[in-house]
Amino acid sequence: MDAEQIKLAVRSRYGQIASQGSGCGCGPGCCTPAPAALSTAAEEADLGLSCGLPLESAGVRPGEVVLDLGSGAGVDVFRAAEAAGPTGRAIGVDMTPEMVARARRIAAERGVANAEFRLGEIETLPVESASIDLVLSNCVLNLVPDKSRAFAEIYRVLKPGGRFSIADIVSAGRADGAPDMSTWADCAAGALDHQVYLDLIRRAGFEQIESGPVVQWEEEAAEEFRYLSLTVRAYKPCD
Repeated sequence: MDAEQIKLAVRSRYGQIASQGSGCGCGPGCCTPAPAALSTAAEEADLGLSCGLPLESAGVRPGEVVLDLGSGAGVDVFRAAEAAGPTGRAIGVDMTPEMVARARRIAAERGVANAEFRLGEIETLPVESASIDLVLSNCVLNLVPDKSRAFAEIYRVLKPGGRFSIADIVSAGRADGAPDMSTWADCAAGALDHQVYLDLIRRAGFEQIESGPVVQWEEEAAEEFRYLSLTVRAYKPCD
């Protein structure tokens, strides 16, 4: 499938969700409720587009610079900004103009000075090399056509010793038929086998790779093929 057509379909889908103010981009199985304790900004930015809670296991430290990939309206950015404190900051990158505009509006209205939102694509991040302590992403990399390039970009922007915590949709088993453009924005057609996914991370150069929890995404799934929500954590080696 053509990468630009995929991006157009995904951008259109999530642009509509941003305009509506709610939705579940990846279907009913993909919506993971956010933690109960949310700041006002994070609560307003929560559009129900998650498949996990990568921030919960990330351990954001005061003063850190955090980058959220596919940040949407900014729910995890606002939570990370709060955890990083006034000496830290959180940056969100999203390729959907409507999402970036919504996140910027919330940040301005709620006075979140240490949250920033940039328009861009994960394969070519508008972020300086070796400038980030922690990369987050929640139910987004399955939407990216070139996942090898995405992990290479994550590696590039992290500082030596930096880390990522990513929740994503992966698969187990073999699907019948070829990937379908109509299901790419539903987080299905672009989901990789979970072992292939972990191999991409290893080949990108990351170490101390940990995965879990793994949660079945669909309530009813064939035994020979399932979609799963997987959380992965890993480190960029120190120099």
